[in-house]
Amino acid sequence: MSPKEIVQSAVVALFTDFDPQAAGHLLKENYIQHNPAVPTGAAPILGFLPALKETGLTATTHRILAEGNLVVLHSTYDNAQAFGGQTMVAFDVFRVENGKVAEHWDNLQAAVPASKTASGNSMTDGATDIRDLAKTAANRALVENFVHDVLIGTAPQKITDYVSTETYIQHNPMVGNGLEGLGAALKAMAAAGQSMAYTEAHLIVAEGNFVFTASEGSLGETPTAFFDLFRIENGKIVEHWDTISAIPAQMAHNNGKF
Repeated sequence: MSPKEIVQSAVVALFTDFDPQAAGHLLKENYIQHNPAVPTGAAPILGFLPALKETGLTATTHRILAEGNLVVLHSTYDNAQAFGGQTMVAFDVFRVENGKVAEHWDNLQAAVPASKTASGNSMTDGATDIRDLAKTAANRALVENFVHDVLIGTAPQKITDYVSTETYIQHNPMVGNGLEGLGAALKAMAAAGQSMAYTEAHLIVAEGNFVFTASEGSLGETPTAFFDLFRIENGKIVEHWDTISAIPAQMAHNNGKF
């Protein structure tokens, strides 16, 4: 199986079938966990599956992309109090090694319905089709440079080199569509003492017209993880999804968030 197929099978075993035996065949015993609340290793998550099943958790995957041995899922979890809320939007990143899932990173945020977002878009709707596979490397470079220049702030004035001035569909619940919506949101955050700062991109995964990044930074004074997904069209970013979560000082392991 391909890495994407291995991860899809593991996620079904874990969060649809809640089957420790099936999942155990797909996870390495020394599975490295980066979710702050879950101990590292396969045993803790496998042991938690019966209790998780009792909660009525359901998982819906909206997008999946892969590059090399890294696979990214963009999902919604319902009845997800065990994960932090009734409905949680998540990016899960899995690393596959020798036919098994060897490592996992994630970032979860409480879902905001489209009726209450600044753009009128939900956190998960929008385009899903992976296209332009021949442009994967170019699109990856575009987003990598965008993160360096604009998000980290090396050359923020170059934003229109990367983001379309005509179409920029936004799924962050606090941000309106278009560059105007982004600018207004950033100003409002700064005025509220919640300036957003990126310091380092730890993971970048690209497939065709989609590029995912997992970055570290801060929101105000709070250490924060930013997981972003960008859609590129004709050499410009035209759509954006994300989840934002604080990085706790204490974790259930010593692996860190990244």
